[in-house]
Amino acid sequence: MLEVVARRGISTILVLLALVAAVFVLRQVSPVDPARAYVGDRASAEVVERARHDLGLDRPLPVQYADYVGKAATGDFGQSAVTRRPVGSDIAEFLPATAELVGCGFVLAVVLGILLGTATALRWRGSEVVRLVLIGGSSMPVFLAALFGILLCYKEFGLLPARGRSSYADAPDGPSGFLLIDSLLAGRPTVFLDAAAHLVLPVVCLSLVPAVAIGRALRSSMQHTLRADHVRTARAKGLPELRVVAKHALRNSLNSTMSIAGMQVAALFGADILLELIFAWPGLGLYTAQAIKIADYTTIAGITLTLGAIYVLTNFLVDLGQALADPRTRQS
Repeated sequence: MLEVVARRGISTILVLLALVAAVFVLRQVSPVDPARAYVGDRASAEVVERARHDLGLDRPLPVQYADYVGKAATGDFGQSAVTRRPVGSDIAEFLPATAELVGCGFVLAVVLGILLGTATALRWRGSEVVRLVLIGGSSMPVFLAALFGILLCYKEFGLLPARGRSSYADAPDGPSGFLLIDSLLAGRPTVFLDAAAHLVLPVVCLSLVPAVAIGRALRSSMQHTLRADHVRTARAKGLPELRVVAKHALRNSLNSTMSIAGMQVAALFGADILLELIFAWPGLGLYTAQAIKIADYTTIAGITLTLGAIYVLTNFLVDLGQALADPRTRQS
């Protein structure tokens, strides 16, 4: 297992270095001048040159790249033209809101995916209804599902809120930055319930497409596993069907399913940016939209590296999970 961790760890580091190099190259070939974006379009040429020097953009490219890699490794992505603060500080402030939304969406997607895959593979009663509902919901574009949910659950019936993270102006903002956790730590269950209600609509919209992808992968894998000799032997021994499915079928079907689940993290973050705009969610999505509006490449690059690192590290954990679930993968 240690060999697997070391091998996957080295691969992860190499991918992260390649990501940093790609972002650096894009900054060089981009028509947007980071110095001009930082000081504004109306700044004089002298001010732009001074900003270029302060940002280190007048140094040789190898020196710039080495400096960029070193600073990125410590979370220093430069100054944001949106807030005039360090990009790393802004990301640390906005990331918990996004992580809470994406994390809840991922958990719901996994739960729905396992339900869909297991129910359809075993042909439980009502499984076709579940399949049709999930596939029908995932067939809609994310923004359309979000608008439909707002019209139905907020405007028509008033069941769920459709804006922001909380209705409380004095909602706790620390120590973790996750409102669900912070509200419990502060001993405010009403804030917790309100925050959970605000999560329902965006989380459901976010989880539908990944849930179907995970469910299809699990269904295909389980259908193959259920025909395997060891499952037939377990049933012949008279083991309860639930134990046969949970211990002998489901676990041996998780390998490809976990791979698909890890890949869905990128899809979740991609859809999250649009959903944060629709639901006015104060996370990285709104921050990214503000940076794109003024062509702040420094901020965009910092967000790209952060989300890319989260995706790469998530797949690293998925690889370890696969190695634990299926010892055969340790030799691959």
